[in-house]
Amino acid sequence: MPATAGQPQMPATAGQPQMPAVLRFYFAHERAILGGLMVVLFLIAWEGLERGWWARLLHPLLGASAERWQLKPIFISSPTLVAQAAFRMFFVTGEIWRDLAWSGIGYVLGLALAIVIGIPLGLAAGWYRRFSYAVEPLLAALNATPQVAFLPLLVIWVGTGVGTRVLIIFLLAVLPLAINAHAAVRTTDPRLIKVAASFSASDWRLFRTIILPSAIPFLLAGLRLAVGRGMIGVVVGEIYGSAAGIGAMISQAGSRFQTDKVFVGVLTIVAIGVTLVEIVRRIERSVDVWRPPS
Repeated sequence: MPATAGQPQMPATAGQPQMPAVLRFYFAHERAILGGLMVVLFLIAWEGLERGWWARLLHPLLGASAERWQLKPIFISSPTLVAQAAFRMFFVTGEIWRDLAWSGIGYVLGLALAIVIGIPLGLAAGWYRRFSYAVEPLLAALNATPQVAFLPLLVIWVGTGVGTRVLIIFLLAVLPLAINAHAAVRTTDPRLIKVAASFSASDWRLFRTIILPSAIPFLLAGLRLAVGRGMIGVVVGEIYGSAAGIGAMISQAGSRFQTDKVFVGVLTIVAIGVTLVEIVRRIERSVDVWRPPS
């Protein structure tokens, strides 16, 4: 007899053998397990290139040509050497902290400037039709231009100080913020705007109660893109025109064939960028419930 509404239903697994605890654990954490396994396999393969594991393994098949599978640390380093260099730079000499602080100042200033200018610019362009006609060609041209190409001009105009790095970070980060803000206003449900206008809502009240709440998921998505592009600006700006910072440290270590220090700098930037993106992603998920179901 089929169960009616309000009556408890028997579990689907009743009378069937229970899934082993190992499989239940795997399916509950499948994403983390597969991702972690891939990282471990990649690190083992990388370590084997420097230590010669794969050269010795392939030597019976390839003979002397198998030596090409053993690379010198000067070219590729290894996970263990990179870990040793990171421990030394973070906890023994502490040399990387000064570079992190120098890079952090430029990054925060550049990203803050992009937020202050990009979001209001995009919202205004999405709300005011004539203003949108005026700024859309500029945004389209800037989006089609590699902003890094402006770096030599910025060095000439501003110099090699923090101003150049702030401007290049700003140029890279402002576009996703402005474009997403513009799209957020354009995709707002017009029925809500018509209803509010029929009750004689002012432009400011309409913007504050309808436009801005519906635009927040778009703005956070743009911020997530801006965070990653800003990291690119940190490295590029410091490689070309700075004596300190993570980018400058990577450039100087590369010129001296210190590949372990190069990887420390790169992986540090990757870790910071992934952390910031994940923070914005979690905030984005928490506010996504504001959006009505499609």
